[in-house]
Amino acid sequence: MKRLIAALAAFSVLAAFSVAAVLAEVVLADTAVAADAYQGGVLAKRWCATCHVVSADQARGSTQAPPFSEIAKKPGLSAASIALFLLRPHPPMPDMNLSRNEAADLAAYIESQK
Repeated sequence: MKRLIAALAAFSVLAAFSVAAVLAEVVLADTAVAADAYQGGVLAKRWCATCHVVSADQARGSTQAPPFSEIAKKPGLSAASIALFLLRPHPPMPDMNLSRNEAADLAAYIESQK
């Protein structure tokens, strides 16, 4: 009986992890689909262009901040990792208090600058 209870408990934990993994995949996939690179470009031109070169037609930005095209070309960097980076305050960049959707949109725009 103890073995049956232990087996059921192990199965319950495994099932819970499986459900959590599926839910995380669905949520992340939904966020990826919902990201709007065009809207991210609007946000970039409004909030980021003072420091970063955010598009090919921008003449200059700060020498302290890398151009979006350079950020986009970093190996291993994805829209998800960029969005996460944007959601965490990190000097010298100001805390823009972005919503998750804004961060996803901005990240999609940055990724499109490859």
